[in-house]
Amino acid sequence: MPDDIQERAGTPVLVCDPAGPPITTEQDALDLIGAAFLGATAVAVPASRFDPSFFSLGTRFAGEVMQKFVNYRLRLVVVGDISAHLAASSALRALVQESNRGGHVWFVPDLDALDHRLRDQTEQGRHPG
Repeated sequence: MPDDIQERAGTPVLVCDPAGPPITTEQDALDLIGAAFLGATAVAVPASRFDPSFFSLGTRFAGEVMQKFVNYRLRLVVVGDISAHLAASSALRALVQESNRGGHVWFVPDLDALDHRLRDQTEQGRHPG
């Protein structure tokens, strides 16, 4: 399946193909942002597409990618099991917890969890974008 903009819980989301190209550079992230500008307000990226350096905070790659999405006012959603990365890094655990409290970057286990978060946010009267 190619990357595709889908309506999820009333929000247009660019859902990225797990078999798509890896995200190894800031330019790769910008390419996703460009694709999202066709009508999405959020981008759901499988965790498996991120280069392992994304989950190693010392590389600063995660911060650079996340900042790009914030700058372009798009929500970044990392979708999938990242438990091995979380077990290896207390700093990453803290980042994930803090991110999930906010509205710009979320880490969710699957698309059903994303749908639930989007519905909850809409019901609380917050704009999902």
